[in-house]
Amino acid sequence: MNEQQILEELLALLEANGVQIRTEPLGGGGGGLCIVKGKNVFFADSQAGSNDVASLAAGAASGLVAVDNVYIKPQVRKYIEAHCREQKMTEKPYA
Repeated sequence: MNEQQILEELLALLEANGVQIRTEPLGGGGGGLCIVKGKNVFFADSQAGSNDVASLAAGAASGLVAVDNVYIKPQVRKYIEAHCREQKMTEKPYA
């Protein structure tokens, strides 16, 4: 499964869990999850690479979806888990 396919699966997972998906040109930053008028919206940056957007979508999915309680294709689940591990390793505690 390539990065574009993983991204499509992640966006479908978010959408199936009540997140509105909007694809917009955002300058290549990747986009992200936000709340607009009380609803979760994930902005997918059409000017960013698939891997950048997929990484943000994985983070959003791990925070919003009970990933242990739903079926997710094994490759997508591994991507989410790897993203969560990577994010925890790069987080810096506030001083």
